[in-house]
Amino acid sequence: MAVFPSDAWLALYRERINDSADYRAAAADWEGDISFVFEAEPDRGVPRDIWAWLDLWHGECRAARIVDGEEGAAARYVIRAPYTRWKQVLAGDLDPIKGMMQGKLKLQGDLPTIIRYVRAANELVHLTMGVPTEFLDEQPAQSVEGRPEHG
Repeated sequence: MAVFPSDAWLALYRERINDSADYRAAAADWEGDISFVFEAEPDRGVPRDIWAWLDLWHGECRAARIVDGEEGAAARYVIRAPYTRWKQVLAGDLDPIKGMMQGKLKLQGDLPTIIRYVRAANELVHLTMGVPTEFLDEQPAQSVEGRPEHG
C-alpha cells in the first residue's frame, strides 16, 4: 500500500499501466507527457502543490515520478485540481473528461486531443482504482516525505 500522492504510489501506478493490454491498445499512438497537479489543501495534509509527471508513449508509461513545478509545467499536458477533487477521480466519483469540460479539472494543453483519446484516459483512471492506496488526509499527521520543497 502506498500513500497518494507519492513516488511509491506512482511506481505502483506505472506498473499497472504497463501491465494493461487495454491501455496499450487504447493509447497505441498517444505521444506526450502529462503532469497532474494536486493543489495544496493544508487542512487535508497537502501543505503545497504536488506535481506528478507521467511519460506516456505509445501505450507505455516510460517514467512516473513526483517533480518540481518547473519540470512539471514543461509537460505537453498539465491537469490541475485540488487534492480532494483528485480523490473523487480516483474513487470513480468524477469522470476526468467531464470534469475538464465542467472546469472542475483545469487542463493546459489541447482538449480535443484528450477527448480523442477518451478510452485511454478512462483506462488510466480505471487503473488508479487498482493501486492499493492510503490517502494523506486519512492518516495521522506526518511529514510530506519524498516531495520537493518547491513547486
